[in-house]
Amino acid sequence: MRTGPSPTARALRTLEVLQARPGVTADQLASRLGVTERAARRYVGILREAGILVESIRGPHGGYRLGRGTRLPPVVFTQEQALSLVMAVLDGQPAVIDADDPIGSALSKVIRALPESVGRQAAALRAYISATPDRRVARPDPATTSALVAAVADRRRVLVTHRGESGEERDAEVDPWAVVVRYGRWYLLCHSHRADASRTYRIDRIRAVRQLPHRFVSPDGLGPVAALAEKLGAGWEYPTRVVFHAPREKVAPWIRPPMGRLEPDGDRCVLVGSTRNPTMYAQEWLAAVPFDFSVVAGPELRAAVATVAARFSRALSPARPETRPGD
Repeated sequence: MRTGPSPTARALRTLEVLQARPGVTADQLASRLGVTERAARRYVGILREAGILVESIRGPHGGYRLGRGTRLPPVVFTQEQALSLVMAVLDGQPAVIDADDPIGSALSKVIRALPESVGRQAAALRAYISATPDRRVARPDPATTSALVAAVADRRRVLVTHRGESGEERDAEVDPWAVVVRYGRWYLLCHSHRADASRTYRIDRIRAVRQLPHRFVSPDGLGPVAALAEKLGAGWEYPTRVVFHAPREKVAPWIRPPMGRLEPDGDRCVLVGSTRNPTMYAQEWLAAVPFDFSVVAGPELRAAVATVAARFSRALSPARPETRPGD
């Protein structure tokens, strides 16, 4: 039989809310905890009994807030939180199984700081799993990433030294809009002043970052994840144009942003984009869309689709008789 969180766990959650939302009212606190107002006030009382100064301010702009100079207790993880944290780290960084890895060393410290019962399970989880590195993952330099995140937060222009695929290094003065993690790779979404256009840089290829005094304003309504996905789907070597014989509203859920831009065309729709890997585009992306389509532009993509079609066609042909040695 599953029971709800203990009073101690509720009190710790109350502390988290007070840290994140100073001035939260009893009603708002109760809503976030999923309890009654009376219970929320009781959890505030538990914190006060533990020596944590919680001020209660009356009036239209009042609410609960932590007193100045409050010394907070050490971070406490529940069993579920601790194990989820270890799993997330192992999933993203398989090398942390090695305690000599920098992240592995940090994880060891976290595990040692956990309560004995929880720490034992977290240590066992780490010791008895095997993780396969993702070949797409490219870990950026932590100091470089931190400098870029700070520039994003401060809205400060930066000068970055970036190494292209050819190995050539170039300097670029950019307004850093966002840092985005996508499929194990870290990207900087920014505005390049040299190109006067938006650009995307892989952070593992950025060799240096220098913050400049100029400030900038990010574009209104910027959605970093969607903007990055659309950017990665444009400007590649091989143009693509695919007509789907179904309306846009039916096809759209099956189209990933890097595939291109999906435009309505009566009772059909047209996908316009580009790719550097026609084979992958054909056999992994287009093959997964459950609607009839025609490749109307892009000879490289047409050839890749023809190769996939021929392979599937051979799979339906009568099996060839096996030949034996000496036949």
